[in-house]
Amino acid sequence: MTLRILLSLLLLLPTLALGKARKVDDYQWEGVERVVAIGDIHGDLDHYMATLQAAGLVDKRGRWAGGETHLVQVGDLPDRGPDTREIIEHISKLAKQAKRAGGHVHSLIGNHEVMNVTGDLRYLHAGEIAAFETSKSKDLQDRYLDIYLAQLQATDPEAFAALPPDFRDQWKTEHPPGWLEHRQAWDPRWNPEAEYAAWVMERKVAIRINDSIFVHGGISAQYCGNSLASLTERVVEGLQNYDPLNPGILEDPNGPLWYRGLSGKQPVALPETVAAILERHGANRIVVGHTPTFGVVWPEYGGQTVVVDTGISDYYGGNVAYLEITADARTAGYLDGKLPLPEGDASRVEYLEAVIALNPDNKRLLERLELLKNPPPVEAAPPADAEGEAAQEEPPEPLICGTS
Repeated sequence: MTLRILLSLLLLLPTLALGKARKVDDYQWEGVERVVAIGDIHGDLDHYMATLQAAGLVDKRGRWAGGETHLVQVGDLPDRGPDTREIIEHISKLAKQAKRAGGHVHSLIGNHEVMNVTGDLRYLHAGEIAAFETSKSKDLQDRYLDIYLAQLQATDPEAFAALPPDFRDQWKTEHPPGWLEHRQAWDPRWNPEAEYAAWVMERKVAIRINDSIFVHGGISAQYCGNSLASLTERVVEGLQNYDPLNPGILEDPNGPLWYRGLSGKQPVALPETVAAILERHGANRIVVGHTPTFGVVWPEYGGQTVVVDTGISDYYGGNVAYLEITADARTAGYLDGKLPLPEGDASRVEYLEAVIALNPDNKRLLERLELLKNPPPVEAAPPADAEGEAAQEEPPEPLICGTS
C-alpha cells in the first residue's frame, strides 16, 4: 500500500465515524442517520404492516428492510383491535432482524401496555381474547370455576349461598375461552412468569435518539427534571409492585404514560416547560403518541413537539403515516406521498392543506383546519367570588420544571 493511499484512508476515518450510530447508554443513541417514528397501533396488524411498508422498513414478507434505520414505536400496541398477539410477536422478531442489519427497533411502553399488565381491561377487544383460545380453554374454565367456588364455599359460605343460580354461565359469558390464558400471559399476579408482562418490563418509557426525545404520552412540568432512565425505572417498579390503591406514575395524568399537554390538549404545557425539557436532555424536539390526530403527523410549539398518533388502527380510521427524521430533514410520510414537516406554527395551515389534498375525504382533518384558521376565543376571566368581586389573591406561580 502506497503512502498516498494510506493517507487517503486515514483522512476518511473521521468522516466514517461521524455517520456511525453510537449507543451512549440504554436510553440514548447518537449518530443515527435515519429515524422513523410511528404511533399507537391498537391491535391492527394490517395497518401496522402497511405503515412499516410505507416507510420502507419491511419487505412484502414483513421482514426487516430498513438497514441501519432506527424504528421507534411509541407504545399502545394492545387494546381496541384483535391482533395484539401477532403484532407483539412480529415486532419482537423484527427487532432481532433489525439488529443483524445494524438497525434498531425501539418499542416504548404506553398506558395500554400497563393497563393490560395491571388488569384494567376496559378496552380489551374480543379478538385479543380469542387469540389465546385453545382446545383446552373450556376445560380450563371449568377447572378454574370449580376451584374458585370450592374456596368461596369454604371461606365465605354466605357469599357462596348468595350467588345467583346461573352464576357459572354468567361468569363464562363475561370471561370467554382464552380469557384465563390472556391473564396468565399478561398479569404477573396470575402467573409470575407472564411472558407479555416480562416483555413490557423490558421496554423503555422514554429514549433520546440524536436530538429527539421519544415518549408515549409526554413529559409534564412535574416530571421535567427526571432523567429518562428514572421514568422507566419508576414505571417498571410500579408494575413489579402494583398497588391499585396507590398506582403512582402508572396512572398519573401528568405522568409520561398519560400526559397530553405536549399535544395541544388542556392543560397545555408552558413553552418554558418545553424549553426546559429540551435543555435538560440536550434535545431539539419531543415526539409523542397517545393523543390521536386522526390522520396527520402534527407539530406543536413551533415544531418542538411532534404528535405521531395519527390513528393507525382501524378503530381510529386506519390513518397510515409516520415521521422520518434525518440529519437534513423532518418529513411526514403518508400512503400517497411525503411532506416536509413545518418548522414553525405559521406554516401549519399550508402543511395541513397539503395533507388534506392527499386524503380529501378525511372529515376530521377538515375540522382541524377550520379550528386552525378560526381558533375559539380565549377563556374568560375567572368567576367572581361570593361577594360579587373578582378574587384578589394572585394565582400560584406555574411550575416550569420539577421532579416528581
